[in-house]
Amino acid sequence: MSLDSLLLSALAPWRSSPIWWVAFSGGLDSTVLLHLLARLADRYELPVIRAIHVHHGLQVAADDWSAHCQLVCDELGVALSVIRVRVGSGASVEQAARIARYQAFGECLGEGELLLTGQHRDDQAETVLFRLLRGAGVRGLAAMPAVRSLGRGSLVRPLLEVSRADLEAYARANGLAWVEDPSNQQLEYSRNFLRRQVLPLLQQRWPRTVSSLARTAGHMAEAQQLLDELAQQDLAAAQGIGDCQWSNLPNLALAPLRGLTSARQRNALRYWLAGLTLAPDENHWAGWECLRDARPDATPRWRLAGGELQRGGDRIWWLPDAWLEPVGGPVSWSGPDTSLALPGNGTLRIEGELPSGRLQVRYRQGGETMLVPTRGRRDLKRLLSEAGVPTFVRARLPLLYCDEELVAVANLPQLSRGGVALNWCAPEF
Repeated sequence: MSLDSLLLSALAPWRSSPIWWVAFSGGLDSTVLLHLLARLADRYELPVIRAIHVHHGLQVAADDWSAHCQLVCDELGVALSVIRVRVGSGASVEQAARIARYQAFGECLGEGELLLTGQHRDDQAETVLFRLLRGAGVRGLAAMPAVRSLGRGSLVRPLLEVSRADLEAYARANGLAWVEDPSNQQLEYSRNFLRRQVLPLLQQRWPRTVSSLARTAGHMAEAQQLLDELAQQDLAAAQGIGDCQWSNLPNLALAPLRGLTSARQRNALRYWLAGLTLAPDENHWAGWECLRDARPDATPRWRLAGGELQRGGDRIWWLPDAWLEPVGGPVSWSGPDTSLALPGNGTLRIEGELPSGRLQVRYRQGGETMLVPTRGRRDLKRLLSEAGVPTFVRARLPLLYCDEELVAVANLPQLSRGGVALNWCAPEF
């Protein structure tokens, strides 16, 4: 199959997309991709083709590359957007540049638009080998997906089945010029070492190394899909509604998880945590076992990137770092308004008639008591425990005071006086 036909077939599901953006670095891969698309657009009714070049500012020749990209786009009649980014500091310049680049791409994409990148089969094989040497699991060895969401649109890699040799042959046959990043020759970068030293040596012994590694990525992607489907089934039983769902904190019932094998527990949790934090490495799962096996009255914590898991009743809860920050002091409530914005802690709404007196919203400090109808004065800590409010929610739970007397606890109608209902919309972090 010709490159034209292969590309047209790969992009067939997105022919109705409003714009196809090409991530155009000026290198071989993206130059061939842009040329192919521009040529196809002359013969077929395709979405608008545009190019986007990210200027990292890391190389002396970066300005020249931008100028080269503009020249190529002018010749092809394709509009080019050049975006300058600031690359963050860190142990890996490559990784920091990649993060900055894809953040810029994501911000450019409109609803339903595509970003097309030129990664090919050799890149896929290199990624598999790189991740294998780092001890990646099934998800990591699936390497680069052909399609994934990005911003308000999607990222598509339509050339993953094409070899670099085929791309270079096309470029030479069509007289295309491209730029070479000199950093690609620096062997101190691990990927360059694999590309320049390791893969050629492997191919001397096993000529089909690249295609075999790329095929392995496909097998791993299929295996990961099955693992994800199993995780969805296992999580379905654990995602029932429990108490305090108004806290807006992701949570799971613990009992269904305990009934799974250890391997299925880890698989389900990896899937659930994927949108919340970085995947725990193999040496970090002891934190889960401590959390799972702790006594009911214990308060174990499993610390992860950007937050932690805690136990609350018979459920586990994800608490982002922002939730763990202390809330502010008292907030006065005056006037006829029945709603109140709490700094850093969502909003409150009163249903019923506002009590007459000096109203203030406060948070627990310890030692609070409340006069409960038919029960007399009771310790607030015990009342919250009876209501099943997890310990980590209590510090943020708004308390309404009228003339120094606690008259209502947010979202607990059984702990209110005078027909006042205090509804709290907790923050979403």
